[in-house]
Amino acid sequence: MKDLNKILFILKKRNIYSNFTYSTVNSGLFNSATFVNEMLQENGVNSTLVQVVDNNEIDKYCHQYKPDIVIIEALWVVPEKFEILQKLHPNIKWIIRLHSELPFLANEGIAIEWLKKYIQYRNVYIGCNSKFLINALEPLLKVRMIYLPNYYKVSNNYKDDKVIKGKDLINIGLFGAIRPMKNSLTQAVAAVNYANQNGKTLNLHINSTRVEQKGEPVIKNIRALFEGSKHNLIEHEWLEHGEFVKLVSQMDVCLQVSLTETYNIVTADAVNVNVPVVTSSEVPFVNFLNRVSVEKDVQDIVEKIKSSLTFRIFYTFINKLLLRLDSSKAKDTWLKFTR
Repeated sequence: MKDLNKILFILKKRNIYSNFTYSTVNSGLFNSATFVNEMLQENGVNSTLVQVVDNNEIDKYCHQYKPDIVIIEALWVVPEKFEILQKLHPNIKWIIRLHSELPFLANEGIAIEWLKKYIQYRNVYIGCNSKFLINALEPLLKVRMIYLPNYYKVSNNYKDDKVIKGKDLINIGLFGAIRPMKNSLTQAVAAVNYANQNGKTLNLHINSTRVEQKGEPVIKNIRALFEGSKHNLIEHEWLEHGEFVKLVSQMDVCLQVSLTETYNIVTADAVNVNVPVVTSSEVPFVNFLNRVSVEKDVQDIVEKIKSSLTFRIFYTFINKLLLRLDSSKAKDTWLKFTR
């Protein structure tokens, strides 16, 4: 068998603004790349992940690790940089790996311009964790794109051992960065409506320290929704992944009815700790009975919350099986890629 290629993942170091200070807590993009990197290492691949301040640090790590393939996670390297990098490292294959569907990319003003420029350089390729985006962009760019999916390491614990503390109180998680495409206000309204219709007091848990892509009006409206209400909005800082998973495990149900996603690690976290979920069809590994068909239909979300709780044990079991299958396919795809 051909020797496995040496892989180097490069991310731009990103600080999270939290409580008026900058925090070094890792982003979802970092977690996503880390999961793949660790899986490759566990399967005998010489794979490394580094974070850099800017374009100028890429050369240093290429000299240090001497990779065959460098995967640049997301759009941040200016295309012209590859004129220099190709001269310094003529044998390296460079892959720009995208993590967004077109509606999200539309908010990145340089996206299409840079993609067109990247493919003009020798040994520079476009990768993506979404087959939908590949199908959309391949005819436009007239190049073959590389499918490099998300991977999530799934635990073997299928037991639903959560203790519901009180039938009059419900904890619903609506986690992740606050962005318009996350559809957060619609889901918050649905959570309040569910609690009101079922005689419960709601604790809605959100992450409020990552407000991006003009998401300020979204969180302002969510806060106003809870003013003068018997329900509680509980705002959490952005947490390291291990601490975040502990928080997710305390939820009765998690909502991720996003308008656009390519994967959604928050949902994978909930599924992995046996918490029911309600998602949109954008999340690929959740069974169709837990998906909302029309993301703006508040009552549909309400009904899905109810059914997810009613059939909790069955749905959490099925979703975990589906997540395991999805991860197995992703693992096979990555291992073939390294060869």
